[in-house]
Amino acid sequence: MSYAGDLTPQQAWDILAEDPNAVLVDVRTRAEWSYVGVPELSELGKEVILIEWVSFPDGQRNQYFVEQLRDAGVTDDNQVLFLCRSGQRSVGAAQTATADGVAKAYNISEGFEGATDANGHRGVVGWKAQGLPWRQS
Repeated sequence: MSYAGDLTPQQAWDILAEDPNAVLVDVRTRAEWSYVGVPELSELGKEVILIEWVSFPDGQRNQYFVEQLRDAGVTDDNQVLFLCRSGQRSVGAAQTATADGVAKAYNISEGFEGATDANGHRGVVGWKAQGLPWRQS
């Protein structure tokens, strides 16, 4: 594995609550943030860092991802928890952050909404399904 590891949404929440320097980076697209919602960390005194991994609608990789991550204040010493819709794009983000020197870059494996079920629906697993705080944009 080329990053620190995978976490469940609850494990990620626990780290965010316990480590004042831990950060959550949501790597979904602006459209997802706007129409699906975003994690809400205000009760922890934190804000989610929003940086697209790929752009919508063309799906092009964000060539400025690392620069934007660093501009957002992420350092090599932070625990950085990456979140996407289902835990796929966030793997790439965690790998890229690790390659840039972030030793504790994690993927939230179930993502915000989870993968699709047998009926093609999301929401059985993931941040929202776990009942963790979130808000509609």
